[in-house]
Amino acid sequence: MFESVLIANRGEIALRIQRACKALGLRTVVVHSEADAEAGYVRLADQSLCIGPAAAGRSYLDQAAILFAAEVSGAEAIHPGYGFLSENAGFVQRVEEAGLTFIGPSSACIRTMGDKVSAKRAMRAAGVPCVPGPDEALPEDAGAVLAIAREIGFPVIVKAAGGGGGRGMRVVESAEALPGALALTREEARRAFANPEVYIEKFLAHPRHVEIQVLADAHGQALWLGSRDCSLQRRHQKVIEEAPAPGIAPEAIAAIGARCAEACRRIGYCGVGTFEFLYEDGALHFIEMNTRLQVEHPVTEMTSGIDIVQQQIRVARGERLAFTQADVSCGGHAFECRINAEDPRTFAPSPGVITVWQVPAGDGVRVDSHAEAGYRVPPHYDSMIAKLIAHGRTREEALARMRGALETMRVEGIATNLPLHRRLLQDAAFAAGGVDIHHLERWLRQPAA
Repeated sequence: MFESVLIANRGEIALRIQRACKALGLRTVVVHSEADAEAGYVRLADQSLCIGPAAAGRSYLDQAAILFAAEVSGAEAIHPGYGFLSENAGFVQRVEEAGLTFIGPSSACIRTMGDKVSAKRAMRAAGVPCVPGPDEALPEDAGAVLAIAREIGFPVIVKAAGGGGGRGMRVVESAEALPGALALTREEARRAFANPEVYIEKFLAHPRHVEIQVLADAHGQALWLGSRDCSLQRRHQKVIEEAPAPGIAPEAIAAIGARCAEACRRIGYCGVGTFEFLYEDGALHFIEMNTRLQVEHPVTEMTSGIDIVQQQIRVARGERLAFTQADVSCGGHAFECRINAEDPRTFAPSPGVITVWQVPAGDGVRVDSHAEAGYRVPPHYDSMIAKLIAHGRTREEALARMRGALETMRVEGIATNLPLHRRLLQDAAFAAGGVDIHHLERWLRQPAA
């Protein structure tokens, strides 16, 4: 039962974790780079420590510096947020060996689910439906690989077993293109993920991206907290998320959610996590699990009424979940718009000083952000500066509230993607619900967009 938490992250998620810790009466230690020294959440911490220069590799990704900060500050637990070291099994093992609590799953669970091949094998064992294809790495023999691809049926997709973030994957339309795609993907996997293993699946041409949020304690209880749709993406990066996923029968979501919870119990998972699926032709196909807090967790919090970050900390402290699956009831609909410091047309980053910061308020509206007037957006990190969330009793009411919130929000001094979000929420196809993962890319190519 730790009493102090070191927050090994930055920006809005560092502030979000800090607030959850304060609500639980826990002491907070914030580590920061030189570029983030003046951020508001740094001042709010019980203790703050600079761990290096602006470059993430010499600060937020410096495992030794973070562990030393925990030692000198007396922190008993480390919360990784998302990104950076949040899914680094080697770092988690070092935290465990140091006698500290990692607020997340064990290093063993992260290794199992971080390798896409072993994750697929574990999911099939729990009855979770997967994209058609073998749950093992591809052999070196080109003839054997071709036989597997023909059995699945072209087009197929070759993926790195240790991949993520949209890297390490290639679509293959024909047998002739397979050898070249294999060689390129294996080399990319070796360079980017230090793991040359690749696997193969059926390529789904027009899927939606659907997620199931799970929460599990160390006492064998695992729950699912509803679904999300994260199909509005650009270059594999999510732009707008919503909960629940529209147009999918609640019975289908409940069935898959129960299987996800069972999978957590089978592998001894403790913490929060997200099962990601592709949804096409009425069927859900598992693709991977994120063993951490998601950027889009607020839409699930708004629909479920559960503070996911607080629950994540509670189960890491060894507490039992205080509610059962029968107590989980998701109501209404919620959207999240990621507000980025970038040009809304070219998507080029726009660092600099925010001169005007006016955020919306009102029923069902929430803003998660560390920014304020006078804040200097650094050029060294991800460009997201805020998450704007709107909840309503229906999807239509939530959309209306989000449109109003976007019109009210003003950020000056830097360029942001607020104009892009305002236009996107007027798109008839998105407003109707159920667009696929390629919709935003198609929409951006239209002259009017």
